[in-house]
Amino acid sequence: MRVNMEKFLQRKDRFEFFESFENPLLNMTIRFECPNFMDFCKKKNIPAFQFFLFCISETIKKIDNFQYRTLGSEVIKVDKFLLSYTVLNQEGLFNYTDFEAPSSFQDFLKTSLDAKAISETTTELINTGHDASLKELKNFTFVTSLPWLDFTSIEHPIYKFKSADIPAIAWGKFSILNKEVLQMPLSIQAHHGFVDGVHIYEFTKQLTLEVKDLMKKL
Repeated sequence: MRVNMEKFLQRKDRFEFFESFENPLLNMTIRFECPNFMDFCKKKNIPAFQFFLFCISETIKKIDNFQYRTLGSEVIKVDKFLLSYTVLNQEGLFNYTDFEAPSSFQDFLKTSLDAKAISETTTELINTGHDASLKELKNFTFVTSLPWLDFTSIEHPIYKFKSADIPAIAWGKFSILNKEVLQMPLSIQAHHGFVDGVHIYEFTKQLTLEVKDLMKKL
């Protein structure tokens, strides 16, 4: 199947400009407001983290700019949607999950919780990506949650700035503003050659729609 790269080609000169930078990353933290899915999840007995993670996954699938990656001297578009998020294992040490994200919420929930259980019960550090091909790694989006902290910024560890093209998304402590709305710090990091501030704005608007839509479906 031919991959549609039209949106990238329209901004190829922008990519080449930022790709020349030692650090081409754009990282923005916002006060994100959306429908109060916390109360909804409690009533439905659904893990709020998995609910929100699914909405983020579906948002990524709908915004091309978050799907572009560099592979050698080429720019590619992901052909899978893989997620890796952090959990704490039984020793209180972080570990990584690793799974492909289904578009059905029920399938996503099972797949994500199964991956979580493996990482929580494993003492050694797993799913680091060291055994994956570079092409396979490019399909990932990295996710983390800091539910204890109402942070105002976050800096993700970077292996090499020049190859840091995989989006990283983090959110913090939920604050319920009222019965209908909750707020959280939401950080989105991406390669500026692919993603501008306007695309982060589009991401937040689509994410709000995904939350609303999933609440209607479940």
